[in-house]
Amino acid sequence: MDIKGKVAFVTGGATGIGLAIARSFAARGCKIMLADINADLLTNAEQELRSSGADATSVICDVSDAAAVQQAAETTIDRFGKVHIVVNNAGVGIGGRPGQTPLEDWRWIVDINLMGVVHGVEVFTPLMQAHGEGGYFVNTASMAGHVTDRGMPPYYATKFAVVGYSEALKHDLARSDIGVSVLCPAWVQTNIHKSRLASPTGPSSEAELENDRGFHAMKQVVENGLPTALVGDWTADCVEANRFYIFTHPEMQQYIDQRHELIKADYAACAADMRLNEALS
Repeated sequence: MDIKGKVAFVTGGATGIGLAIARSFAARGCKIMLADINADLLTNAEQELRSSGADATSVICDVSDAAAVQQAAETTIDRFGKVHIVVNNAGVGIGGRPGQTPLEDWRWIVDINLMGVVHGVEVFTPLMQAHGEGGYFVNTASMAGHVTDRGMPPYYATKFAVVGYSEALKHDLARSDIGVSVLCPAWVQTNIHKSRLASPTGPSSEAELENDRGFHAMKQVVENGLPTALVGDWTADCVEANRFYIFTHPEMQQYIDQRHELIKADYAACAADMRLNEALS
């Protein structure tokens, strides 16, 4: 896909991976609408892009609110006339143990990480289809959408959902000439480790958050992660190459392979069971 001259709408665009993708798209000639819930950071990001010569503007948007996404889309159409690329990037990360995770936190992370993507797709798909010039969705998931560990079931659940949803979209939207990529990074230098500050049952201050040992462990791996600029450039490369899965950490392949080996082993047990074979014959 040639992204030069296209209009891109980027959620979570005020900082982190979202802003890095916006920078990379703008450098390749995209017009940019930044969307974020943080007004101050959003203003700074817009000013930065504009000072670099980009045709960019911004809109405050809470992706968990379908009406807010609809309003942001209308604002984008009023400004640019159409939208070609939607980067459903806004996301948060919280952990929790089974039986100990407040349902308010579950609803919060699902509304942002999963429904935020759904809202972007449901609102913008008809707009892309209407102009007939094709389009593209980039949905930010994570390596946590492919492999799991202990301590973050809510996060894993939402990211697996985004991967599966994106795989389905790829088939459904192809007939409309709308491409799809799912971005699956591992650790990147963002502020995702501070997400609990905004969660319904989270700490009331960063000082309180600092007392959590789990926070320091996550902070360390995040701060040693990939630079956001590299992830932004790689994402733009993959969109232009029409790659569906956008992976960022080659060393993580071993964990995907381990998961696939487990799936194949258990499927082999299914295939070898004569009761199942006889029932299906």
